[in-house]
Amino acid sequence: MLVTSLSMGLAGCSGSHSILDPAGPAARDVAWLWWGMLIGFGLVFLAVVALWLAAFRPRDRAARSPGQAYSPGQRYSPDEERRLGLRWILGGGILLPGVTILVLLAFGVPTGQRLLPLPLPGGEAPRVIEVTGHQWWWEVRYPDDEGEVITANHLVMPAGEPVDFHVTGADVIHAFWVPRLGGKIDMIPGRINRIRLQADTPGVFGAQCAEYCGAQHAHMQLHLEAVPPEEFEAWLAARRVSPPEPADAHAPARDTFTEQCASCHRVAGLSLGDVGPNLSDIGARATLGAGTLAMEEGAIARWLAEHQRLKPGNRMPAHDQLSPEALEALGAWLETLRP
Repeated sequence: MLVTSLSMGLAGCSGSHSILDPAGPAARDVAWLWWGMLIGFGLVFLAVVALWLAAFRPRDRAARSPGQAYSPGQRYSPDEERRLGLRWILGGGILLPGVTILVLLAFGVPTGQRLLPLPLPGGEAPRVIEVTGHQWWWEVRYPDDEGEVITANHLVMPAGEPVDFHVTGADVIHAFWVPRLGGKIDMIPGRINRIRLQADTPGVFGAQCAEYCGAQHAHMQLHLEAVPPEEFEAWLAARRVSPPEPADAHAPARDTFTEQCASCHRVAGLSLGDVGPNLSDIGARATLGAGTLAMEEGAIARWLAEHQRLKPGNRMPAHDQLSPEALEALGAWLETLRP
């Protein structure tokens, strides 16, 4: 039983959303601060428990006769009790908390400062990625002199170098949080907040909205990949080019999209909708519905047919006017949209 409990407890120390499994410098600073706080306050707790137990230790309450010296088992005089109480108030009520807070600030302030987008030593500006939180999906923009790239619910960043994330909210307050890369930051409508994160090595990391934002808050996950810098540049370049025209076999599905979906969704070279997620590379993404479904053959058609059941309350209307065959054809065409 003890081994099972210990195994279950240690299982929480790893995984894509564990702050105790850092994969970047900011996350390591946060993890070390967490461990320091745990150990420090654990020692304080043990000390308080020890003193509490000592206070209940049986004592000799025999009265002291006049002129008799005090022994450890006898009661203190009123003056001594006042002095002892004053020491405990000053030591335990002022000195101990004061020292604890100063130590915490000495470690916590530099840790928080390292998350700020301060100038780098060489003066080189880090790459900027803009992330906007919607109910309940993520819009990701890559501003660049060669042309802006826009995607949704899928974020790719270069590994081994710092990245400044500029985040905001489109409707309500959300929060951008990548536990293995660093702390979280609020996404407030009308305001741009900034945080600097870095992934030491390539990998896939879980990201989550960490501020309650409505009924589907739990289904607002972001798939984040860190890739080598040269692979990242190739990923961007592929999305700056308009996708090739699909085969004529998909013409009916393309027409359905133009009639039913183009006013809300953008597909490069076909539509300019900006209400819902950009679908230009949807076939290359790992999930659908911000982590609700894994991307696989037939997943988009299922999402189109059942999205209000899979993620109730999302802002895409039901497609009751379309036949199951039309939805399957539309889903099959959308799966082909990839660089």
